[in-house]
Amino acid sequence: MRPISHSLPLARRRVLLAATAKARVVVLGDVMLDQFLWGRVARISPEAPVPVVEFENESFFPGGAGNIARNVTSLGAHCELLGAVGRDAEGRRLKQILATEGIDCSDLLAFPGRSTSLKTRIIAHRQQVVRVDRESRGRLDERATERLLDTLARHLPNADAVIMGDYAKGVVTQALVDGARELCRDRGIWLSVDPKPANRLNLRGVSLLTPNRKEAFELAQMNDGAHGPPMDDPALQAVAAKLMSDLVPALLLITLGDHGMLLCQRNQKPLHLRTVAREVFDVSGAGDTVITAFTLAIVAGASPIEAALFSNQAAGIVVGKLGTATVSPQELLELR
Repeated sequence: MRPISHSLPLARRRVLLAATAKARVVVLGDVMLDQFLWGRVARISPEAPVPVVEFENESFFPGGAGNIARNVTSLGAHCELLGAVGRDAEGRRLKQILATEGIDCSDLLAFPGRSTSLKTRIIAHRQQVVRVDRESRGRLDERATERLLDTLARHLPNADAVIMGDYAKGVVTQALVDGARELCRDRGIWLSVDPKPANRLNLRGVSLLTPNRKEAFELAQMNDGAHGPPMDDPALQAVAAKLMSDLVPALLLITLGDHGMLLCQRNQKPLHLRTVAREVFDVSGAGDTVITAFTLAIVAGASPIEAALFSNQAAGIVVGKLGTATVSPQELLELR
């Protein structure tokens, strides 16, 4: 494998970002609400050996596929978000936040008897103390999936790409994957998928798959070995080859944390991109930034290598922020 350490030139970034501003992306998948409770720790609880967090303030952000949508609009593109929430206070709050972010959520379906997934993170002194999940994991039934696919079909005539975010919360089923793949293929629309191997879906033949290392090995049903440098890692090479052979995506991008990412194309040797992150505070949501930036770059006319460089730079910025973060065009232009 050949290493790539250079960044996408500023002039090329500027061109891609200008084209991105004209793009329209449909995001489909598991939508969540992220809650952050911010505070400070000054003592240990007398009741148990745990820190007492003195509450200071709270904030809410779209999570899951909602965070992918937020990344789309943050980079200047138009986004339409499709998925399912409950008819509850969390669902109403999520829709309000999405609208404030400039995300079209008018076709985000609300189902009675389903609760909106809520992830609560308690943060003290810029560190996450604990996370509490309250969520629905029940699979959508056939009728609900058909409604989502009908809605997707209505949005596709004006779409440049579809990004599917699977977080194993029940929205992304095999029927939804099959239907979305067929709709996109018939119309020649790019389909990117952020997979969740625990969902055990057939993802064969999509445009882009973006698993992290752990997810890649789970998708390939292989055991991970000792972690070496990506350019000299037989286990990583083998899993990449197996995924390309079994799932035949047009492109496979395996994110490797502080080791960067691995871009795989058909009939070509994988390419390793070193991370450009200067500081890492929080990796939560970084995968959402990667799949968004890569997809938008492709829509804007980038080559696969350019798209990988573009998304690598975007991820390098977002991991330097705390919480569910996004990256702006200005930050990408200022990156040296």
